[in-house]
Amino acid sequence: MSAPTFPRRDFLKQTSSGFGWLAFSALAQQQALLAANHQPLAAKQPHFPARAKRVIFLCMQGAPSHVDLLDYKPKLAAESGKPAPSAAGRYGQAKLMKSPWKFSQHGRSGLWISELLPNLAKHADDLCVIHSMSTDLPAHPQAFTQLHTGTTQFVRPSLGSWVLYGLGTSNENLPGFITINPPANATRTFGSAFLPAIYQGTKVGGATLPGLPAALARRFGGSQDAASIANIKNSRYPVEAQRSQLDFIQALNQARLAEDGGVNPEVEGVIESYELAFRMQAEVPKVLDLSKETAATKALYGIGDGETDTFGKQCLMACKLAAAGVRFIEVTHGNWDHHFNLKAALERNTTQIDKPIAGLLADLKARGLLKDTLVIWGGEFGRTPHSQGEDGRDHNHKGFTLWMAGGGVKGGMTYGRTDDFGYEAVENKMHVHDWHATVLHLLGMDHEKLTFRHAGRDFRLTDVYGTVAREILS
Repeated sequence: MSAPTFPRRDFLKQTSSGFGWLAFSALAQQQALLAANHQPLAAKQPHFPARAKRVIFLCMQGAPSHVDLLDYKPKLAAESGKPAPSAAGRYGQAKLMKSPWKFSQHGRSGLWISELLPNLAKHADDLCVIHSMSTDLPAHPQAFTQLHTGTTQFVRPSLGSWVLYGLGTSNENLPGFITINPPANATRTFGSAFLPAIYQGTKVGGATLPGLPAALARRFGGSQDAASIANIKNSRYPVEAQRSQLDFIQALNQARLAEDGGVNPEVEGVIESYELAFRMQAEVPKVLDLSKETAATKALYGIGDGETDTFGKQCLMACKLAAAGVRFIEVTHGNWDHHFNLKAALERNTTQIDKPIAGLLADLKARGLLKDTLVIWGGEFGRTPHSQGEDGRDHNHKGFTLWMAGGGVKGGMTYGRTDDFGYEAVENKMHVHDWHATVLHLLGMDHEKLTFRHAGRDFRLTDVYGTVAREILS
């Protein structure tokens, strides 16, 4: 994209340094991007016909144990109690530990699924189960960041932001990227980094500060059960007065924009953000309101039941947001880091999510949305086949499981394989970069062409890596 012609700036007359020119050049390219599209959230054409139109990412923070849920390992059961192989690394004295739960085959496809997920198992023929996921580091902050941004340490745009930047949204009255119940201090997972701020995620609920009392957390939109966006209502002024106030502010912004030659990415971003916020006041409460849902719908998601109520509400919200045209929705469920108390904790976690997720898949299918909605489930890595203590498992980043459904993936199939114990991917290894490339491909985008010019080079979600797993495409 070529940069537009700008009036000569005084600072260009005053500097002859290469740094000054590079700074201006980078600004000009960013301005050109926004100048070419004064509606940055408008729907855009993909690079090629898309299989999926939207994404719902069910993120299990803390790393769920693949060998107890979806990666059935008969040899692990047969050799349970024996010393762990050299793959265990520094845990030379660790012993292999079979899963405490039974696995059985489900659907026409015969997918092996743990008894912990009886409701999800009913949708076996919709699932594409990837057993060969891998990531770079076995540490939560780094792996969680890489799952969302493609990098373990740098501040980079999140997957949702890249998707919104590449495709825009189909509902101008709603944010194009919404994150429900995001973890505290994890803004990178929904941040836009060097992409224009309009592409960052909008937070619904989620934790705020550790130890904050529940009542106070709700006041700041921070309760896990809070289904609201902070400051979405204005109790001081009626809509007409707010519109007049906003018109005055926007007149000042437009005057500043005219002084800058008609192009200023920061001012344009503010104008667009203010208009979106005004429109959201009417649309968002209606979409997030679950009070008018039927008793049958609430029962489908487990709403009203103690264990499933919170996540059930969040999954129903995700379905409604998808139906309303939101491009990328992420729902986070935490506390999957089971170094100890595995049996009780994993049973509790799966009870909380199993029925809501099955309800989400069934609801999407009933609405005719599953075929072009890509549903993703997974965490930042998996867990070891050997025990940690008497009742726990440690981190495992070399081989773990993630599943996808709908949105152009083949259902009722497995892709890739870990070794006989579940330590490491040994067939069709899918690194996080490959997964990102595949998700973008399903949305009709070439991961090598979805770029943004920043700091003198073209950045992309997959950096210089990424191979699309074409075998899983329907």
